[in-house]
Amino acid sequence: MNIVTIRGAITVPENSVSSILEGTRELLIEIEKENNIDRDKVISIIFSCTNDLDKVYPAKAARELGYINAGLMCFNEMYVKGSLDKCIRLMVLYNSIINQKEVKHIYLRDAKILRPDLSNNA
Repeated sequence: MNIVTIRGAITVPENSVSSILEGTRELLIEIEKENNIDRDKVISIIFSCTNDLDKVYPAKAARELGYINAGLMCFNEMYVKGSLDKCIRLMVLYNSIINQKEVKHIYLRDAKILRPDLSNNA
């Protein structure tokens, strides 16, 4: 078994509980689908949000999806002038039989600009 990291990001339309939770769920579900994730093999998920998102922790969406045993932590994304607004990023640490090169990182909505080399993955 290997430990791999899966990266992803999504932008949300507004700073609201529903927008943050819905966006986080959408991103996690797409990562699960594209990487055939078994939730019980997820070690941890690290979330970051831009400083304009402060209504709810995105980890709440992960708990609601059933990530009960994984460690979840949320942080503020470092502010860089001119950077993307209303963006949730995450990194999943996962026990997997695939190699890191086979991982499908997922960037949705306006977050596709963060990794244009991966934009056709989702």
